[in-house]
Amino acid sequence: MKYKGTLIVVESCDRALKFYQDMFGFELIKDNDGNMELTGGLYLQEAKYFEKFIEKGITSRNNCAELYFEDADIESFIEKLQNLYPETEYVNGLMTHSWGQRVVRFYDPDGNLIEVGIPI
Repeated sequence: MKYKGTLIVVESCDRALKFYQDMFGFELIKDNDGNMELTGGLYLQEAKYFEKFIEKGITSRNNCAELYFEDADIESFIEKLQNLYPETEYVNGLMTHSWGQRVVRFYDPDGNLIEVGIPI
């Protein structure tokens, strides 16, 4: 068995692809009409398909998991996020954990939780 990556549910693959390209540099590998594979093991699937497959509704902003990234220049990352996506909803602004790591948490345009921290 091989772990392939993480799938997140989105309303529009095209909109999500643009966000993840703009903010994190992901690139499209494969587009299967509502299902996209991106570099780095990230998969996007449109909610209309996912709901059909699991026969349940989607709960965005459920705070049960997050995508975690590291960036040594976190101030520049936050500035870029604010400039490109000013409507971003933050869970917490830039903060410092007790172990010294600085992080920011926010939701992507589809309500998936993201954390960006300085490398530890």
